[in-house]
This record gives sequence, C-alpha cells and structure tokens, in this order.
Amino acid sequence: MKLPKIAVTMGDPAGVGPEICLKLLQNKDIAKICTPIIFGSFSVLTQAATQCNLDKPELVISGLSEADKPCVLDIGGIDLNELTVGTVNAKSGHASYTYIEDAINAALSGQVSAVTTAPINKEALHAAGINFPGHTEIFASKTHAERVCMFQYSSEVRAVFVTTHVSYAEVPSLITKANILNTIELGAQAMERIKGNKPKIVVLGLNPHAGENGLFGTEEQSTIIPAIEAAKKIGLNVEGPVSPDTAFLPTKRQETDLFVCMYHDQGHIPLKSLCFDEAVNTTLGLPIIRTSVDHGTALDIAGLGQANPGSLFEAINLAVKFL
Repeated sequence: MKLPKIAVTMGDPAGVGPEICLKLLQNKDIAKICTPIIFGSFSVLTQAATQCNLDKPELVISGLSEADKPCVLDIGGIDLNELTVGTVNAKSGHASYTYIEDAINAALSGQVSAVTTAPINKEALHAAGINFPGHTEIFASKTHAERVCMFQYSSEVRAVFVTTHVSYAEVPSLITKANILNTIELGAQAMERIKGNKPKIVVLGLNPHAGENGLFGTEEQSTIIPAIEAAKKIGLNVEGPVSPDTAFLPTKRQETDLFVCMYHDQGHIPLKSLCFDEAVNTTLGLPIIRTSVDHGTALDIAGLGQANPGSLFEAINLAVKFL
C-alpha cells in the first residue's frame, strides 16, 4: 500500500524553514505514515545542512511521480548569491511564494494528498510585491474557497478564529453573525473528523467579561449570541459567550474540545504559551488539506542549527489524520 504524498513547502529560504525541513527528511516515524516532499531549493537546503551540521538530502527529484520516499522537489526560486540567511529580502519572499503556488497546484491536481507549510516572512512577501497577509489568505485565493477560517490545534488548546490578520480597529465590523456561524461550523466539522464525535464548543466574547450584558460593548448581544443560537439550532454543542479572561483556565480547557475566538491574539496567546513547539496551524474550508507550523521564520537563529522541528512534525501528523 502506497503512503500518501505530502507537499512540504520550504518556507522563506532566509529563515529556519530549510533547517526544519532537513530534520523532517531524517524523521523515520514520519516516513512510516507518509512520503514528505520538500518543495524548495536543493542548493539552499545543502547550504543549510552545512551551516547546521545536518545530513544533506539523499533524494532530489524533478517530477512528483519519482517520489517514493522522503525527497526534495528542486524548484529553485533563488540563487545562493541572492540569499543572506537571517535577513529579510524580496528574493527570498518571492521564492517562498513560488513554493506555495506549486504545492497548491500539485494538491489541486491530485498529485499530492495534502500540503504542509514551513514559515514565510510577511515583510519579505510584501517586499516582493506579493500583498497577501499570510498563508491563509494565499490558500483561500488560489483555491477559490468560499469560506475559510484559521484552526490552531494542540494537545491543550484547539481554537478557530473569526478574524485573523487584521488590525484591532477592524475587528468589530468583521464580527458578524454569518462570520461567527461559519467559523463555528467549520471548526465543528474539523473536530468531528479528528475525534469521531460531536465536539464541545466554547465561544468567547469580544469584550471584557463578554460585555457584561451590554455595559462594556454590544457585540455579544447583537451578533455573537444570535450566532450561538443559530449553531444550537443545527445541532451543535455550543456554549457562550464566555468571558475571555477565564475561558482558558485548566478546568475549562479539559472539558472543551474547541474554542471559537473573535480575533488573533485571543487564542494565540494561551495556545503558544502552553504548547508552542507542538501547535499546528490549519486552514479550514479549503478544497485541499493544508496544515502548517505555528511559528515564524525566526531569522535570529536561522542557520545556527537551533530550530525545533516539533511543530512541523505535528503538522504532518495532523495532515495525515485529515486524510
């Protein structure tokens, strides 16, 4: 029985992506459940192997049909003389985008079963003239997905987000009943796929103390509660709105399968505080499976051999669970 092929984008060549991809290629446990294919640059990976004292890639392919064990699809995208490890530049931003595009196309055409992404640098992307806020928005655009949301998965906290990479000033106008209900539904579907039964879902309020019955804001009454009631009507096990400052207490985490967060930091702060090295970022609502590390390019340690590949390993494991 052939193992599923997982496209793994190398991420920004100037960051820790090449290092954690090299460590992935050496992971024997991962090789037992899938065939990871690094979409990236062989020359960059070879340089990273020397810098980080790691093994160089054993197998380099030119076509996906050749992939029968962990390997590198040599896309290139950047010359070594254009790259300064640990530094933001447009060339590396453009290269990281190229790997993502190629991986998405491979998944849409059925050549790979899923895509797992190493970190990109948003400043480098923008320097290259690629004006997406992040991976989530790139995948949504390239796959023409009608509704998507970010899903963060770890052993301690699982969370979906109504809004993600927007300023706080924009959040209230994006907290609509439809957006909240979509996020609840997508999160419920994902957790049921993982757990095999209906999840217990907790929806957070937007305002301090979940608005205190309108004293600190009206979003709870106007949009969040109506969305929760609509979710209950379609049979989902939903509670809320819960005050954000007590939602992630240990007892609450133990009894909650999924938290629905109104904005980025509401869920990312507790999740990264508790499970930084194992957290996985997933985009729900796509026609393909996409998981990702839940950390950035870490330019300050790029090329030093210090990067922890744990989040990448967990992202691969979650992608296989979704298959």
